[in-house]
Amino acid sequence: MENTGEGIKIVTNNRKAYFNYEVLEKFEAGVSLLGTEIKSVRENKLNLNDSFCLARNGEVMMINSNISGYTFGNICNHEPTRPRKLLLHKYEIRKLTAKCKERGFSIIPLRAYLKRGKLKIEIGLCRGKKAVDKKEHLKERDLKRQFAKDIKGR
Repeated sequence: MENTGEGIKIVTNNRKAYFNYEVLEKFEAGVSLLGTEIKSVRENKLNLNDSFCLARNGEVMMINSNISGYTFGNICNHEPTRPRKLLLHKYEIRKLTAKCKERGFSIIPLRAYLKRGKLKIEIGLCRGKKAVDKKEHLKERDLKRQFAKDIKGR
């Protein structure tokens, strides 16, 4: 868990999302959790890979996120991949719903962090990248690495 200066502890990043999607806009959302879920999150047992969000009926749900079972939870433990409600303002929900109706837009969780003891998810309004864009991204990254290596070697 990475600790930043302003009381925020980063739990996990979804690096795959930045590779597969072009992030157009970011939002901060709270998450409705059960007791054993927040305890697992504090133990760093959250996985956002392959997760996405759906905006329907005036609410946004995070699907396919995996919060592993709490070690000391008994029969009251939670289901790891259950859909979780995201807590956003009404105008943000309306904006996301309208954009998702357009073709090619998705809502993807980008990172999760603890802010004042509460789990926050940074979600992004994203558009999928094409294979050509991904190849260009890889080439650009390799060039930057090579450039940094050359400078360091001098």
